[in-house]
Amino acid sequence: MANEKEILAKLRDCVVSFDVENVQKACEDALAAGIPAYKAIADGLSRGMEIIGRKYEAKDCFLADLIMAGETMKEGMKILKPSLKLADVSAIGRVVIGTVRGDLHDIGKDIVAMLLEAGGFEVIDLGIDVSTDEFARAVSSHNANILGMSALLTTTMPEMESVIKELEKAKLRNKVKVIVGGAPISSEYAIQIGADAAGKDAVDGVGICKRWIAR
Repeated sequence: MANEKEILAKLRDCVVSFDVENVQKACEDALAAGIPAYKAIADGLSRGMEIIGRKYEAKDCFLADLIMAGETMKEGMKILKPSLKLADVSAIGRVVIGTVRGDLHDIGKDIVAMLLEAGGFEVIDLGIDVSTDEFARAVSSHNANILGMSALLTTTMPEMESVIKELEKAKLRNKVKVIVGGAPISSEYAIQIGADAAGKDAVDGVGICKRWIAR
């Protein structure tokens, strides 16, 4: 049987090459070799996502490649997740994420959620068309460190400000960092509505969240 280094490299390469067919077998091999699930994720699958993320930032690959890498990682996670134990590793932070009310787009939000999970965050994905109340309740009940909101339609952008006002009303705003994103969203708009940051794309958004947690 291959050694640990080779198995982790195989996991990484499966993600980089979008090898959906073989990633589950590679994950099974990792567990059979006694590699903890968290290590297979952190030093295997996640390394592959990091490589694709850097290539995407450098414009050496496309959004479709980022999505395919994410789907490959999801297939591997189906094998590894049942073996994850709380004793293995604690999440570095907790993120509530969703697409705002009136907006049914989820591709960008899903990519961010996937990359956050790959980066060690616990992610509570509220889905699409999420109301202000739902966002606020989730931030409170999950004791979230970060709230991420997505909007693709300019007509739904004002919902982001409504959510922030709801957080202020519920006395939650000073307990959570707020990041917003989506095609029409700019850093200037984030400042205008009282958010802490805007991610220009999924990779940038996850990088911002990691820096917040590291402080």
